[in-house]
Amino acid sequence: MTRAIEIVEVGPRDGLQNEALLVSTADKVELIRRCIATGARRIEVASFVNPRKVPQMADAEAVVAALGQPEGVTRIGLVLNRRGAERALAAGVDQLGAVAVASSAFGVRNQGQDSAQSVSEARAIIAMAQAAGRSAQVTIATAFGCPFEGEIDPARVVEMARQLAAAGPCEVALADTIGVAVPAQVTALVTAVRAAIAPLPVRVHFHDTRNTGVANAWVAAEAGAVTVDAALGGLGGCPFAPGAAGNVATEDVAYLFARSGVATGLDPAKLLEASHWLSGVMGKALPASLAKAVPFPPQAHL
Repeated sequence: MTRAIEIVEVGPRDGLQNEALLVSTADKVELIRRCIATGARRIEVASFVNPRKVPQMADAEAVVAALGQPEGVTRIGLVLNRRGAERALAAGVDQLGAVAVASSAFGVRNQGQDSAQSVSEARAIIAMAQAAGRSAQVTIATAFGCPFEGEIDPARVVEMARQLAAAGPCEVALADTIGVAVPAQVTALVTAVRAAIAPLPVRVHFHDTRNTGVANAWVAAEAGAVTVDAALGGLGGCPFAPGAAGNVATEDVAYLFARSGVATGLDPAKLLEASHWLSGVMGKALPASLAKAVPFPPQAHL
């Protein structure tokens, strides 16, 4: 493993999208600013999707406008189709996040596309970003399992990664959308995808539904993934994935890597401060473990 790992903060989008409490635009912008203060430099600021299906993201344009362009920060807008890409580009995001789906049953429910259609749409979105002078990333959702189809053939994911990499994204991500992956499975799939798309980097996105998310993040990095998605406080879930719980918590993943001698660029004290603030906004305790633990080492930074 390299001695550094990049953490993409997805809390403002994936962390909030499934929450029943509608968070104000001002609080979303404040959340992003607090994430920037922790050291985050790539942040999913919003998703440009149908507001009737995901009401939490109805103010995507307003969030981007109010945030402005923080220096040195890449603002990512998640999009599921070309219409969403048009909105995100018009809003001025720095990077489009496209999504292809390994499971057709999930893809039809999530974005109205089967697996093959989602690959085609993601490739078109990447081309749109490039034509506009922006970058694009792509995530393969349900790469480790589907709530409707069950097991996913790893060979299918590898072939999708090849097709998507050929379109020229900045990276390909593997997402455990419903939190079913285990470390051995993660090691095998990250290794196979890396070999298929090298030198393009691999990013990973884990949910902690079955308490394996942090372990999966570690083995993914050991297998050569260079970027890990995480959400402040461990919030998260998908409106179209029954039983999916939160993302791996940013503060928990940062602790894991920092204590293991792997730099993340994130400030642990500021992460905890931001996590406690977000807990107040949401009116509840958040799933992250670190915020509930006694600080260690005592009175020291990681």
